[in-house]
Amino acid sequence: MLMTEAEGYVDRITFRNEENGYTVLYLADPSQEEGKEKETCCVGFFSFVSEGEYLLVRGNEVIHRNYGPQIQVESYEEKTPDDEFAIERYLGSGAIKGIGPALAARIARKFGADTFNIIEKEPERLAEVKGISMKMAASVAEQFSQKRQMRHAMMFLQDYGISMNMAVKIYKYYKDDVYEVLHKNPYRLAEDIQGIGFKLADTIAQKAGFHHDSRYRVQAGIIYALQQSGAQGHCYLPENELVDAATELLMVDREIVAHETDALALDKEIVIQETGGERRLYISRLYYTELNCARMLLDLNIHFPADIKELEKRINLDQQQGIVLDDLQKQAVCHAAMDGVLIITGGPGTGKTTTINTIINILEEEGLEVLLAAPTGRAAKRMSETSGREAQTIHRLLEINGGIGDDKSSGLHFERNELQPLEADAIIVDEFSMVDIYLLHALLRAIVPGTRLIMAGDANQLPSVGPGNVLKDMIQSGFCNVVKLNHIFRQAAESQIVTNAHKINAGIQIKLDNKNMDFFHLERDNPQDVTNVVIQLIMKNLPPYVNATPYDIQVLAPVRKGLLGVENLNKVLQDYMNMKSPGKKEKVFHGVLFRENDKVMQIKNNYQIKWTKINRFGDIYDDGTGVFNGDTGVIKTISEIEETVTVEFEEGKTAKYNFSEMDELELAYAVTIHKSQGSEYPAVIIPVLGGPKILLNRNLLYTAVTRARKCVTLVGSSAIIYQMIENVNEQKRYSGLCQRIVEMEERDSGEYI
Repeated sequence: MLMTEAEGYVDRITFRNEENGYTVLYLADPSQEEGKEKETCCVGFFSFVSEGEYLLVRGNEVIHRNYGPQIQVESYEEKTPDDEFAIERYLGSGAIKGIGPALAARIARKFGADTFNIIEKEPERLAEVKGISMKMAASVAEQFSQKRQMRHAMMFLQDYGISMNMAVKIYKYYKDDVYEVLHKNPYRLAEDIQGIGFKLADTIAQKAGFHHDSRYRVQAGIIYALQQSGAQGHCYLPENELVDAATELLMVDREIVAHETDALALDKEIVIQETGGERRLYISRLYYTELNCARMLLDLNIHFPADIKELEKRINLDQQQGIVLDDLQKQAVCHAAMDGVLIITGGPGTGKTTTINTIINILEEEGLEVLLAAPTGRAAKRMSETSGREAQTIHRLLEINGGIGDDKSSGLHFERNELQPLEADAIIVDEFSMVDIYLLHALLRAIVPGTRLIMAGDANQLPSVGPGNVLKDMIQSGFCNVVKLNHIFRQAAESQIVTNAHKINAGIQIKLDNKNMDFFHLERDNPQDVTNVVIQLIMKNLPPYVNATPYDIQVLAPVRKGLLGVENLNKVLQDYMNMKSPGKKEKVFHGVLFRENDKVMQIKNNYQIKWTKINRFGDIYDDGTGVFNGDTGVIKTISEIEETVTVEFEEGKTAKYNFSEMDELELAYAVTIHKSQGSEYPAVIIPVLGGPKILLNRNLLYTAVTRARKCVTLVGSSAIIYQMIENVNEQKRYSGLCQRIVEMEERDSGEYI
């Protein structure tokens, strides 16, 4: 590629992405006669550029296969037009509201090359031009000043090595305060701007001359360490663990970290909670989220009067219609009618679905309004199918609003809250093991006392991806009635998937003899053989066996790294399931090759991204915002011109990602077992050959096996499988909801000392 320069005025802008500033524009050479100007196509990130502005651009000259010669712009600078013609083109371009071509011509003729100096320093003189009042002159001067301030700020940010895309985000948030922020405390960027973490803020701060042991740096590092622990599921960290993590990150003395930790507590940025001689450190938001959840759960847990004999009659009537409930299921139905809060838990085949459907019927017969929800789209769809009623994701139930806009006060929020609560008498939420502390808090805010909350889930599944251990903490606290279903019904007992899942959960070794129709083990002792078997199964054997496509079959790996980790398996499977071809566009993001038709997964919650549903006629029939951690889809298009990737998710939701957002997606031919929570697949393949002992445990294997509807295939070492069943050591998760509930309950009863 050849580095080149070009200059001229912006004749036209044919595409602009307002989110990241990516622009396709044409520069016209001012040295040519009007109407015969030579045009140069330029593509890149431009901040607040308008038609008519005069630019000097630098970049690589390339030949695009569809659009011909263009410059891929790496940097540019605005130049002040210094002749009457260029000034007239700029003012008449629409860059300044209220000035059209005719008025621009009169201004340029009146003031000539001195026009911009007049606008900036003597704007009242603009009123000398026919058609311009003093009020309009002031407006023109203000607009001109704002545009200049914007450009100066963008250039200022780029001096710190900040990309154009990120500079746009920063300026939109801080406006003219950006100079003070970078000079005083650039670590604020990590707190305020999505996409800037501590490490990038640290790099910027170093360029700004901040010392290695600056209190701003140390405090930002402590907050970052706590945020990282939240990404691992923790709500807090013991003090020693936090100080260790921050010291390693910052490479400063422990004493400095300990001192700034106390300073953060005094500033109420973090909360230090002492329990049994241990100091637990929370980000303030998480501590008060736990505290508020405890309060709201206790407030909801009220008793409703009910006629037990009448309930039993109605349950018996249902049984006469072919619905058979065991004693525990009947108990759950009675509690649902009488309790403000109820938890129903149990493994596969124990009748959670039948119990929920019976509860729905009985509550509706009473004339109660019942809402159904689940954490993921897949789980909500499954709930709809089994209940025959509409079920929504929790996010959609709460009417999520991504807060798209330039206003600093805008941001993620739910329309449903204590001011506009959910209009229902009972809310039933399935797959509750996936709910983290933040989502629980949002849900509880939208439920008023007097509304029943019924939560169903498998407490033996892996906990949520987000912070907290919500379902287990609530059960352990004992604040509400919990019904633990344990009877495996006959039809479910015929499935070795169900039978073996319960054996694994109980620590009973399973038979790996392949003498059944839905649970298989293929012994292999090296990674390449395991990989070959996985490819054979997914491309040939399993699709016809379970009446599905290769894309429907899911590889679930215990680990990310290594030959049998998610990252390598995705590369291998991509080459077989979505081979390179001339008709498929592809692009590398963050070291990963993405190709049109690739199976992908969203790996973080994006509450602002817009999606649409389009019918077969091409018309939009539904839209909304938000794509969530664990959602899977297929890449439909990759556009180099727009710098976007379009993904069609399940249920027909189509979302468009900027290239800068592609760190939110990863290939999903293979996913970690943790990421598969709440999903079911026709068949799953589980490669098991080795990995860290803390990951190869009973809980992980149990979760993987229960993701399959029709067939489970374990490929690898039987010895490792038996070790996983024996290993009850799970990764510890620091959460305090149980303690918050118990303490608050004791306070309410007067027992707290």
